[in-house]
Amino acid sequence: MLKKITQASLLIVVFFCSTLVKAEAVGYETLSPAQPTHNPDKIEVIEFFWYGCPHCYSFEPLLEAWVKNLPKNVEFIRQPAVFSDLWGKHAKAYFTAEALGVVDKVHADFFDALQNKKQNLETEDQLAKFFVAHGVKETEFHEAYNSFLVDAKMRQAAATAGRYGVTGVPAVIINGKYKTNGPIAGSHEKMLEVMNQLIQQESKAK
Repeated sequence: MLKKITQASLLIVVFFCSTLVKAEAVGYETLSPAQPTHNPDKIEVIEFFWYGCPHCYSFEPLLEAWVKNLPKNVEFIRQPAVFSDLWGKHAKAYFTAEALGVVDKVHADFFDALQNKKQNLETEDQLAKFFVAHGVKETEFHEAYNSFLVDAKMRQAAATAGRYGVTGVPAVIINGKYKTNGPIAGSHEKMLEVMNQLIQQESKAK
């Protein structure tokens, strides 16, 4: 009886270890069910992030360089995650920048303001000063910040991470089918390698 138990236990350990090694080697998880993409003609890549996350901050320069060299058949989407009230305030800042067409102007500086300068960027007035310092008219900021468009994106964002099984950031979804992040891939650099691999795979499948 003891021998049988020992053999069974050994099989469980071997199965667990082999599964773990396989997951580490692959570097991603397959989503079930797969989620629809915005444009079926493109390979969709979504990055979930939070401005207050130091890991997102360290990933950002690598990701920014990667985005500049994307193939034409790839659509990259930034998606602020909303896991708390504070995350929601920062997400609203991003959606406001998106509505104003100034993401390229403020994105990196917003990270820097929180991560390095330790600024408080939570209230509408605090955010208004930040946007004005980046060339946005104050009236236009308030109009965008309180717009129906930004409100709709905020309501949608609250549920979006759950659809993809995202529980932490940074996390990247490839074509609605695959998820990778630092722990799964092993590092931020390896995340990019996995993303490239899956993009190539999905491109061949189209």
